[in-house]
Amino acid sequence: MPIDFTLTNENRLVRDSARSFVDAEIKPHIREWDAKGEVHREVFEKMAELGFLGAPVWERWGGSGMDYISFAILCEELEKGDTAFRVVQSVHVGLNSLTLMQWGTDEQKERWLVPQAKGEKLATFGLTEPGVGTDAGNLASTARRDGDSYVLNGQKIWISLADIADQFLVFASVDRSKKHKGVTAFVLERGMAGLSTGTLHGKLGIHAGNTGIINMDNVRVPLENRIGEEGEGFLIAMSAIDQGRYTVAAGNVGLAQACLDASVKYAHERKTFDVEIGEHQLVKQMIAKMAAGIEAGRLLTWRAGWLKNHGVRNTRETSLAKWHATDHAVASALDAIQVHGANGYSNEFPVERYLRNSKAAVIYEGTSQLHTLIQADYALGYREDRPIRCEPLPAQGFERLPAGSAAALRG
Repeated sequence: MPIDFTLTNENRLVRDSARSFVDAEIKPHIREWDAKGEVHREVFEKMAELGFLGAPVWERWGGSGMDYISFAILCEELEKGDTAFRVVQSVHVGLNSLTLMQWGTDEQKERWLVPQAKGEKLATFGLTEPGVGTDAGNLASTARRDGDSYVLNGQKIWISLADIADQFLVFASVDRSKKHKGVTAFVLERGMAGLSTGTLHGKLGIHAGNTGIINMDNVRVPLENRIGEEGEGFLIAMSAIDQGRYTVAAGNVGLAQACLDASVKYAHERKTFDVEIGEHQLVKQMIAKMAAGIEAGRLLTWRAGWLKNHGVRNTRETSLAKWHATDHAVASALDAIQVHGANGYSNEFPVERYLRNSKAAVIYEGTSQLHTLIQADYALGYREDRPIRCEPLPAQGFERLPAGSAAALRG
């Protein structure tokens, strides 16, 4: 089937709506919010009013039913405003809501997914621990079965929205001796006894976003809060991360685009030796590198999105898009500061914030080094995606299944 990336009317509508939102609600305030480290949940509520918090979730579950190209465009435009607002799409939508849509029962979707998609509840995802990052099969958090419930203990760290989320998709081991085969997924709700959260301070970037910890001290979780079966948590987490990585890739295309836009503007305004600095060949070189990498990143991301739209597994393609886009965003931010000279070192200009924000994405959702290994393993034949047969697509618009059904993954 040929791939066609011509923007549809829906794609353009999402782009224009997101740009208008960013111009009105984020850009006028973000310098102050970033400087003060302020998190404004009311902006998330405005995102919910526009349907952004349920962007690709099926309409039957309270979402907007966007296709994945529209979802990528939304993430790109939000990150051009500030990374903090794309992060909401990553953890609330990509890591949590889309995981519930793929793995949850109808009852679980009605209980948690619908209010999340409508923006009535804010959700996050808890996998990373103080001693566990990439080695996700070695969780220290435990879940002990006790009758018709589980008792969870442990801590999660570097959790976006930790202190403001209402619902938490967390992972703990029912048997640590089984490594990844003991990992199990649960939904926790704020207010549960023994569940507490806290905010991390002193971050390099994303100052307008909340990042923190989740503490679980004998948290009793009903059996009906388990997502999937015991021992399926690792598969669930990896499928979630495929969705999260897609949002990160798309967002970082937007961050690199913001770097280019700022650099082009400054290159026309700033003059040296009686000409615009854009006339200097080495400035042109930096501008050209930004532009080329953005085009490549956008095409890689949209290719992964096209596969998602058609229910085709896309772990390799999404990994490649995330790796390229995040590395390129850091490189673009560095070059953008160079184009701005001394002014780029000041928060009078946005490129200083872009550089600080760009660094996180080459670490979370799989470090650049991990994605290097993933791509090498695919190229060498050490790793191969097992084909997954998806259920037929629903008749309604772009209500597409995420890549792979739960049943197929279990097989």
